[in-house]
Amino acid sequence: MELRQLSYFVTVAEELHFGRAAERLHIVQSAVSQQVRRLERQLGCDLFDRSPRHVRLTPAGERLLPEAREVLAAAERARASVRERPTLRLGTSNGLGEHLDRVLGAFTQLAPDTPVELVSAPTHDRLAQVADGRLDAAFVRSPAPAPGLRLVPLWEDTLVVALPAAHPLARNEEIALSDLAPLPLCITDRRNNPALVDLVVGACHAAGFEPRPGPVGGSLQNALAAIGVGSLWTVVYAAHARALHSPRVAFRPVRAPGLSLPTALAVAAERAPAAVELLLKACSTALTSSDHVF
Repeated sequence: MELRQLSYFVTVAEELHFGRAAERLHIVQSAVSQQVRRLERQLGCDLFDRSPRHVRLTPAGERLLPEAREVLAAAERARASVRERPTLRLGTSNGLGEHLDRVLGAFTQLAPDTPVELVSAPTHDRLAQVADGRLDAAFVRSPAPAPGLRLVPLWEDTLVVALPAAHPLARNEEIALSDLAPLPLCITDRRNNPALVDLVVGACHAAGFEPRPGPVGGSLQNALAAIGVGSLWTVVYAAHARALHSPRVAFRPVRAPGLSLPTALAVAAERAPAAVELLLKACSTALTSSDHVF
């Protein structure tokens, strides 16, 4: 039994006329009759009651018709699933910078026909969306174990200091964190990124000082603009800093142990689209090609 035979059978059943069915199928009538006869021989029964004046379905033909339509519909769904390009829905984190560029570049090489939809959301929202299937994967920093998710470690995101380019400290190739004690720290509110804030404040305490509070909240772009015109400092992920260009802001490595955050890829523990495995390969490729030098 072939799909072509079922298609011809359904068309004749709808037209109840071999000539009109052939016109719909854009083939000669003899070809339609031949394939329907072949189908009847395979099934061992007549599907149509033929006479010079009419064509009617036999009881066997009536029983076959809905089943044949379902088979043809299933075949079309299968073809459509191949034709349509599945989209990789990827949750992103602020400051991925060149890491994200490298990953997407490597993924495009591995899966050139798979579009990528980037979704920006708070960490807990990203994890929830991966868990319920709205996202295929998500980048997360300092993630805690979550039910139903697999966390694949990727890389460490090192932090660098951003300070006014005109400040004397900006002349140094590397800055001691304790030298920043006199300057107010401009950083996001802790509720927005507790891992980052705790890391930076803890590093300041380890360096022997309590950071002076500066402006809180706003975008990184606004923070850098404020730093460019004032005596403030903040931290930026090194991978992101390499993509930023501001003549009034200097980015410098800082002497402080452990001033980095781990990044992982969150994926579903049990079900994962094939594109996710390619994404993991792309992450590995991006990590291998990175020189990790600021």
